[in-house]
Amino acid sequence: MKISSGFRSLAVAAIAAAGASFASAAHADSGTIRFAVYKAAFFVGGSGGDGTLTFHGRRYPISIGGISGGLAFGASKTYFKGTVRHIRRAQDVTGVYGAAGGGGALGKGAQVIVMTNDKGAQLELTGKQVGLQINADISGMSITVK
Repeated sequence: MKISSGFRSLAVAAIAAAGASFASAAHADSGTIRFAVYKAAFFVGGSGGDGTLTFHGRRYPISIGGISGGLAFGASKTYFKGTVRHIRRAQDVTGVYGAAGGGGALGKGAQVIVMTNDKGAQLELTGKQVGLQINADISGMSITVK
């Protein structure tokens, strides 16, 4: 059976592209992240905070900012900690993360959230919330490595 050179070239290119994409995913790494976020809302909300990314044994300061819209009332502070996956360097954490969710806290509450940015960095976070907050909203959070 004879295979045309055009088909052979296409097959080789497809295999090479798949191998490059597999190799880049295989070299991605993970780290840990901790930060505190202050949030206040009356339909439209704002949030801000700071924390630390630990990656390859080094600590990087990070800053957090965000907005939300929907049904949201109150003020709270949430302490997040978790894992960041699929990064090759600390700066891959920088970006905008979006989420839709709901919850509430009267005194104390808890949150679990998974978010991804445009570079493919994935945050898997748990949080302890303190304050008075009720929300069913869409929110965006920006993380910057300082």
